Amino acid sequence: MMLKARLIVPAYNEEENVALFYDEAIKYLVYDDIEFDILFVNDGSKDQTLKAIKNIKEKHIPIHYISLSRNFGKESAMHAGLVNSQGKDFIIIIDCDLQQPPSLIPEMIDYHREGYKIVYTKSKTRAGEPRLRRFFANLFYKIYNVYTERPLINGAKDYQLMDKQVVDAFIKIKDNNRFIKGIFSWVGFKRKCIEFEFIPRKHGKTSWSFYSLLKYAFNGMNQFSTILLILPIMSLVVGFLVLITDILLYSFDVFILSTFIITLHLSFIILALSVFSYVIIYLLYQNRKQVLQRPVYLVEEASEDLQIE
Repeated sequence: MMLKARLIVPAYNEEENVALFYDEAIKYLVYDDIEFDILFVNDGSKDQTLKAIKNIKEKHIPIHYISLSRNFGKESAMHAGLVNSQGKDFIIIIDCDLQQPPSLIPEMIDYHREGYKIVYTKSKTRAGEPRLRRFFANLFYKIYNVYTERPLINGAKDYQLMDKQVVDAFIKIKDNNRFIKGIFSWVGFKRKCIEFEFIPRKHGKTSWSFYSLLKYAFNGMNQFSTILLILPIMSLVVGFLVLITDILLYSFDVFILSTFIITLHLSFIILALSVFSYVIIYLLYQNRKQVLQRPVYLVEEASEDLQIE
């Protein structure tokens, strides 16, 4: 039986990489029993990424594309690719910067044939990443995994093979803010990991700034963990320590520090109220996004042979 499969390739400002990626990827997509195609999702690129996709000299692997109306973010771009690939027996999500080697595709397919519904990849180390980013990434995974029922694998990539069953399960989840790693951890299914060494980008630079990574991490924790429950606990602990300090100072007749203690009380109250106010307002805005049910993405242009959903 001939299987149908697709590479989903989100792209943002990758004009120099798309043609190189295509030429590299098609080396690993030729099978007698699998019919492959490639779907590029242009995530509102500011450069000539869409033009570069259209200019690719198509060889034996067909190319389709979706161009979003603006930059919605990689999570939304991947979601657009998945929603428009529901008829495939399996899909593979991969970046086009060639930091995720297409040479792993045959191994991923072998594991899928063995019955694995998800075959994901992870880097063996974080070599090549800036030290500060590496520190905060490791910290994120440690904190996240303490406060969630479904832990994440440190270093796991979005580069993964997903069976049709997994794609269908993913699409059933109606979260407006998509946290792909958390969703695929949550859905379960039999899975296998493949590790690979760090590979530097061929061209361009990453679009992930420190702020965008921080926001991404916070959204992930908000959706799949109970991390925010630590805030009232911290408030209780600090309040208790201040109370003990008051009792000790009163017991030893230390009146000189009374003004300082009052100031300390006020500072703590203002700090606690500020943190709680920010978190509550942020969550209300997130809830508003979900209630309004705005689309996760909007399509401006697509291949004529592609039926958009």
